[in-house]
Amino acid sequence: MDFMDCVQERRSVRKFKNDAVSSDVLKKIVQAASFAPSWKNSQTTRYIAVTDPALKKELAEKCVIDFAPNTNTMLGAPALVLVTTVSPRSGFERDGSPSTSKGTHWESFDAGIATQTFCLAAHNEGLATVVLGIFDEAKVIETAHVPEGQKVSAILAVGYADETPVMPKRKSVDELLSFMA
Repeated sequence: MDFMDCVQERRSVRKFKNDAVSSDVLKKIVQAASFAPSWKNSQTTRYIAVTDPALKKELAEKCVIDFAPNTNTMLGAPALVLVTTVSPRSGFERDGSPSTSKGTHWESFDAGIATQTFCLAAHNEGLATVVLGIFDEAKVIETAHVPEGQKVSAILAVGYADETPVMPKRKSVDELLSFMA
């Protein structure tokens, strides 16, 4: 797939077919996402694939702060991927001292880059995704047994699209770009 086609055609999808997502395809997607840049090449982003129906149901019904749209999306997705970060590492020196005044902001920045790369790689593999951010992190960590020392940055619903969302209006380049000469 052409890069610009991949970027321009990828959409947030909230309705999925029941078809399972194979672990081989998820591994291929994570392999691509592993090339996302990170603070001092710290590579702190991790992925936890959840395909067990009972665990998906528990995450959807108990961990999204009663936000029904996320519950419905998660229940309908064949796979959920918890995007986590090893913390605190990004934005810090190896001795634990901060490298920047941004503090843990870089964890989110790195996870965002990796998540976008994951979503584009998934689209390239014929899968659809949506990034979900409304959840109770402590409940997700407890429910999914996220390894100690990791924070949950996002939940991705992943599967084969059962809808074709229309592209929302985009801002013009002139609105987005300014030059300081």
